[in-house]
Amino acid sequence: MRALYSALLYLLLPVALLRLLWRGLRAPAYLRRWGERFGFVPVLEARPWIWVHAVSVGEVQAAAPLVNALLERYPEYELLVTTTTPTGAMQVQRLFGERVRHAYLPWDLPDAVARFLARTRPRLGLIMETELWPNLIAACARREIPVALINARLSARSAAGYRRVRGLAAATLRRVRWIGAQSDTDAGRLIALGADPARVTVTGNTKFDAVIPGSAREQAEVLRRGWDPARPVWIAASTHEGEDEPLLAAHRRVRARLPQALLILVPRHPERFARVAGLVERAGFQVARRSRNEPVTAQTAVYLGDTMGELPVLLAAADAAFVGGSLVPVGGHNPVEPAALGLPVLYGPHMFNFSGIVQLLEQAGAARAVADAGELATAVRTWLEDASGRAEWGERGRRAVEANRGARDRVLQHLAELL
Repeated sequence: MRALYSALLYLLLPVALLRLLWRGLRAPAYLRRWGERFGFVPVLEARPWIWVHAVSVGEVQAAAPLVNALLERYPEYELLVTTTTPTGAMQVQRLFGERVRHAYLPWDLPDAVARFLARTRPRLGLIMETELWPNLIAACARREIPVALINARLSARSAAGYRRVRGLAAATLRRVRWIGAQSDTDAGRLIALGADPARVTVTGNTKFDAVIPGSAREQAEVLRRGWDPARPVWIAASTHEGEDEPLLAAHRRVRARLPQALLILVPRHPERFARVAGLVERAGFQVARRSRNEPVTAQTAVYLGDTMGELPVLLAAADAAFVGGSLVPVGGHNPVEPAALGLPVLYGPHMFNFSGIVQLLEQAGAARAVADAGELATAVRTWLEDASGRAEWGERGRRAVEANRGARDRVLQHLAELL
């Protein structure tokens, strides 16, 4: 079955190249380093390497506690971090600087992955979340490179998709040396798909181990002083196409009751920054753009977070948070960051990529779902008007995050055996 899969990938290669070109027209970073997509990564020095793959920004953020611990505990190893997206690459540079090397993960073509492994020669491969690349994992197995899935999750939707190619998925999972699953539900789905139960451990979610830097809080305090500290502020973080319109409609309802309310709007992808700015202006709101360092005046209704890597600062500057990617069927984004900052958290009906975290926060009384712009406006308005109420919700979220730390150390215990 893997041979058929590989043949199909080669047939689809022109489509993949056209898609990369199309994305590059909107985000020029996609036009660079194409050779790495085919495994032509720089040849690494003849030293022991640990390779960590994190597809994009969210996965890099989840990997950060683990990467920092590996750098500290295993100074004899160098670290290579691969991503799929340029935004992920920028996040690697921002978080780790020169302490790690970065490359793009090649497409899952047999010759590309063979070239990648020949040039990097890792002693251990760590794949964040659940990126099951059959040719890559099979090539690692042939070279006796142990591969572990870290922070592994498998939504019901993804599990249904993998069941359509059950034989290929099962064969791939059997080649994985160890799986650290986020929850019992994720572990059960992976085992049902073909993973060896003896190699699956529920470790929890490393996202709970991420630490918000003190500098983010300090920068947020400076922002709030410049905006008028008494002004009510809410944030819509990591929004996707199709979400900004209902969010702006909700903000209009909020401002009907609280005319000084400010919305921090942070699109997920940089290629959308200019379009969202135009959307805000056409909606009749005065906008200040972070990238231009434009001041927030009493007339400013929306502050556009059109920079990369500043989401923790902007979250810390808000009183309540909405998590994007959830009003449209993207699957949502990480609600742990706002909860860790003590913010009450809202999200739409599509949070299937974070179902375990959502359930935990809801049970703690720290977060709630909203169905549409009307419900969102009501919830935001309620929290902005009730400082003690939102503080209670936020404190419950902060305690829930603290109580669920420790996944990183559980993962490190198992990796010590593999190393």
